[in-house]
Amino acid sequence: MYQINEIFETIQGEASYTGTPSIFVRLQGCPVGCAWCDTKQTWDASDSYVVSLEQTVEKKADSQHWAHASAEDVLALFQQRGYLAKHVVITGGEPCLFDLNPLCELLHEHGYSTQIETSGTFAIKAPAQTWVTVSPKINMRGGYDVLASAMQRADEIKHPVAMQKHVDELEALFAQTGVAPKLVYLQPISQKAKATKLAIDTCIQKNWRLSVQVHKYIGIN
Repeated sequence: MYQINEIFETIQGEASYTGTPSIFVRLQGCPVGCAWCDTKQTWDASDSYVVSLEQTVEKKADSQHWAHASAEDVLALFQQRGYLAKHVVITGGEPCLFDLNPLCELLHEHGYSTQIETSGTFAIKAPAQTWVTVSPKINMRGGYDVLASAMQRADEIKHPVAMQKHVDELEALFAQTGVAPKLVYLQPISQKAKATKLAIDTCIQKNWRLSVQVHKYIGIN
């Protein structure tokens, strides 16, 4: 059973799949503790906030409410809601607290592609064809290390930056894990001008890529 915070259909606004119609499955629970997290409502999986799966689709605002659901329940909800997107983004929270093989395999069998967005601090349990976005959370309050295995599995690295130390930390992580992925995105935290300039300048210098959270600029989820 998975812990579902919300499910919604939208456009992916970040990294390689920017512009792709997508169904987001946001899972509940995360102990990593990122200071700038914009989904802090997913951190605590208290039983006092359990609701029906249908209520996770009908949310009008962020909340801590979540539902238990099997892979079959999730697929059935897609079909009931008439979702047209065929790309599914599994995010959180920290989705890799869960074994994502059953969900991803079922979705693949029904013609969907899948993507995971993870901090890289937990083992990634997903099929080989699932696209893995690792947004490495370095020196966060929860005290978890970014795993070399997660860095090796990543199809892309998406790293939030606000100051030079965030770039330095990423390069140190590459050296520490012995993994220097070919596809690296820098994402300015909160779209601030200084962070955006830093990201642009660094991407040009290192031949990395820029991710600007398009969904926030155009005002959609």
